[in-house]
Amino acid sequence: MKNKKPDNPRLLELIRFLQKMSRENDAKIWNAIANVLSKPRSMRVSINLSRISRHSEKGEVVAVPGKVLGSGTINHPVTVAAFSFSPAAREKIRRVKGKCLTFSELVKKNPRGSNVRIVV
Repeated sequence: MKNKKPDNPRLLELIRFLQKMSRENDAKIWNAIANVLSKPRSMRVSINLSRISRHSEKGEVVAVPGKVLGSGTINHPVTVAAFSFSPAAREKIRRVKGKCLTFSELVKKNPRGSNVRIVV
């Protein structure tokens, strides 16, 4: 039987970091994101830009516990934090003056996780 846990060292380090920050800052959002990231690869999230555009507003901070893909369009600037981005998604977000962040950068900017929307 196949191992169902993630074996990517970068991902495991991120999960431990998010759980630690959740305990230290009493912010349940980081633990929720860590739980989604710890799922098997087949159950992890892949979100297209069109979904982020539909479920966010101008200037909002969005967290994607998985990969952001470049399908669709985005027409307003948002700050997106994700485990990984496709090159097309990164380019389209930057083209509309948005920002692409890692979860570590987002936690350092906003340790309490206030006003962050999780898109799954």
